[in-house]
Amino acid sequence: MTTEENTKTIETNDSFRDQLSTVNKEGKRNWIYPKKPSGRFYNARTLVSFLLLVILVGMPFIKVNGHQFMLFDFLNRNFILFGIPFGPHDLYLFVIAMIAIIVFIILFTAVFGRVFCGWACPQTIFMEMVFRKIEYWLEGDWLQQKQLTAAPWNSKKTIKKTAKYIIFFVISFFISNIFLSYLIGMDNLIKIITDQPSQHIEGLISILAFSGVFYWVFSYFREQACTIVCPYGRLQGVLLDRDSVVIAYDNVRGEPRGKIRKGEDQSHLGDCIDCHLCVDVCPTGIDIRNGIQLECVNCTACIDACDDVMDKVKRPRGLIRYASLNSIENKSKFRFTPRAVFYSVILVVLLGVLGYLLSARTDYDFNILRTPGMLYQRQADDKISNLYDVNIVNKTYQETNIELKLENLEGKLELIGRPIDLKPQEIYDGKFMIVLDQDEIKTMNTPLIIGVYSNGKQINVLSTSFLGPVIKEHKEKGHDEKD
Repeated sequence: MTTEENTKTIETNDSFRDQLSTVNKEGKRNWIYPKKPSGRFYNARTLVSFLLLVILVGMPFIKVNGHQFMLFDFLNRNFILFGIPFGPHDLYLFVIAMIAIIVFIILFTAVFGRVFCGWACPQTIFMEMVFRKIEYWLEGDWLQQKQLTAAPWNSKKTIKKTAKYIIFFVISFFISNIFLSYLIGMDNLIKIITDQPSQHIEGLISILAFSGVFYWVFSYFREQACTIVCPYGRLQGVLLDRDSVVIAYDNVRGEPRGKIRKGEDQSHLGDCIDCHLCVDVCPTGIDIRNGIQLECVNCTACIDACDDVMDKVKRPRGLIRYASLNSIENKSKFRFTPRAVFYSVILVVLLGVLGYLLSARTDYDFNILRTPGMLYQRQADDKISNLYDVNIVNKTYQETNIELKLENLEGKLELIGRPIDLKPQEIYDGKFMIVLDQDEIKTMNTPLIIGVYSNGKQINVLSTSFLGPVIKEHKEKGHDEKD
């Protein structure tokens, strides 16, 4: 082969990198009709998807202490994760958690590629395990779907298409309600559904808007959500390396590919018989034999299709499998790369810090500080007072009454303003005054212990100091004792 021919061959083999499988040469949408998959991986994914859907739908109905187990109320800045309430005051925990999640995604992708996309991503689960199954049920397999789309509009086509899109919208409406139950709470969602529509116009508009978005994504936009919108696929270029485990075609074993023909010598050919089934079943329309591509969501459909063909032609399974490029080309075993080790160390440190902060987290935060810029004040009857600022955060979802009591000295603690009645997740900022007899003041900064009580039960003890003048008798007495 000449240099010119070799260059032309390389350009031809790499031409797939110049375009998306969902866009044709004219720049128009290339509609994907994937063949219905089957096999051990597809069955396993179906089971995993069913379990995840049960968790997704059932989670909003689970309550802990009367509150939803998982809630992401961004509008009111209230969050409940695994039954633990969080609020704006816990922002630092969210920042650490988000950093840990990002590091985990980087680590997981660097080691195992886009396994999450194929097995746990809501887009893939709903598209392939719900909407696509309904499409197969109503319109048949890929060839029947193509024929139905190309056929002129008649009663059969109208009934099937209408039934499909009605079912799609009903499911999208259901998904919208489940989605909103995580944002506003299941109790509020039930009120929107059961009350008069006029009482919850905004809620109904939100449900219909989300329903429209989900319907559009799953009936029209489909795989383009993964190949065009989702940034995760585009991150593969910097996250994957030659040791990352991905769904890969064993080109060493499979090439050169060729059809099986009776009477012909096949010894010079690889195991790939060029049946094209791995392309036919791909929901994003790519050819996995071209190598790693951003459109691949690791759905394993090509593995099942290829394994089925290998069984029929009596060749070993695994021509397409979970593998790294190094394991295919160099027969090397899986190894944890230095980059993966580095990510793991960072993740362990972040999880350790987050775990410590969560374990040390209390239901209430208390801060008491003598009001800055103010000295002591003389009161009637030879008394001295100090003014204090108090900040209290109620991190629970229970209403509570807080009382402050002076524990170690005889004196008065007088709250200025309203009583400390805290609503759930409320932050209280107030002032109080402590009044002591002059005789109680032995030093310029007298230590104070303040007990914090909730509904009559002591929940914390705080320490501060009292600023006041020391009378002459105390000074002389202290001097005499020293002598």
